[in-house]
Amino acid sequence: MSIWSGRLCAWSIIVLTLMISWEVFSRYVLGTPHAWVFDAQAMLYGLLFMMAGAYTLAQGGHVRGDVLYTFFRPRVQASIDLILYIFFFVPGVVALAWAGWIFAAESWAINEHSSISADGPPIYPFKTVIPIAGGLLLLQGFVEMARCVACLRLGKWPPRAGDVAEVDVEKLKEMVHVSDADIAALDRYVTGAETGEDRGARSR
Repeated sequence: MSIWSGRLCAWSIIVLTLMISWEVFSRYVLGTPHAWVFDAQAMLYGLLFMMAGAYTLAQGGHVRGDVLYTFFRPRVQASIDLILYIFFFVPGVVALAWAGWIFAAESWAINEHSSISADGPPIYPFKTVIPIAGGLLLLQGFVEMARCVACLRLGKWPPRAGDVAEVDVEKLKEMVHVSDADIAALDRYVTGAETGEDRGARSR
């Protein structure tokens, strides 16, 4: 569910890019700016930021202070994580979801609209995202706690569901059979600083 929701909300990047591009064209070429775009782009970015929380946790992508953590055995890591999830993560995220529920309910009750621009867009759908994002993050936290328990039992971390990740440069070089020396020789060839040895290696 966390990965599915993250992938779905990732499309807001495309919507945000197209909306801002059109607004720039409309403002500077057509001379017809739209006051609501400022609010809309802030809400779209907020949607992406909040809904990415559970997805990032599911991928193990949140920043952590792991100066010593990585040197510990998996069972020690799982023990630390489980304690932190129980005493810090769960109370914090429950508070986030509860406060978000109150904010959203009040916003719906007063039919809240943005006051930043004239005739601003409604805010209550955006504020509804806060408790939803908090709920998804809490559910993923329970999954992480279950992973900790599994690690304590098995002595190793269970695998995560894979998804798109950054390219590992070293693995990519192995896949295409390219060494650092080949890259350096190509750089010299492109810049015109190729040596006789480089030309011989390239001809081979």
